[in-house]
Amino acid sequence: MATSNVTPVRLEAFSDGVIAIIITIMVLELKVPHDAEPSTLVGQWPLFFSYALSFLQVGIYWVNHHHLFNAAKHVSPAVLWWNMLFLFALSLIPVATAYMGENNFAKFPTAIYAFAMLLAALSFECLHKALIDSHEKDTPTSRGAMVKGYIALALYVAAMPLAYISPWLSLALIMTVAAMYFIPIRFF
Repeated sequence: MATSNVTPVRLEAFSDGVIAIIITIMVLELKVPHDAEPSTLVGQWPLFFSYALSFLQVGIYWVNHHHLFNAAKHVSPAVLWWNMLFLFALSLIPVATAYMGENNFAKFPTAIYAFAMLLAALSFECLHKALIDSHEKDTPTSRGAMVKGYIALALYVAAMPLAYISPWLSLALIMTVAAMYFIPIRFF
């Protein structure tokens, strides 16, 4: 099994920086109203709701990424590349967030948001699997983490076409995943 010169701590620090930038980009999409009337602020609720949901999602990934790499003993080249793909998928979330919020949860933007969530979940599961493969017998995972990951993937897949029937039901599935992951899995 090949390992890289990158330590789990270094990879986690790099990932933390990218995730911090992703959250910063998302908050910059929230515009300050130029009118002092409360109705102007209330009118921005779709953007704020989209931001809050995405902040929660990215935060959950950050916590679980930390737990995953806290348990890792080394990093293989495959883990490095899957981590880069995971960060790429996360970097699409601000665009999908703004698109959905600015279009008041219309069907297509909500489906795109669900697709962005699916890409992040799929790449995280591939990263998780690469870590398992690189550790052979000393696996930094739990069966519960893998089951949660597969359930999340299924819910995101279902949320995409459901957005065309009801964007709010699609968002309910996405929020179910967030609720399911709110408490991080221990990777021991």
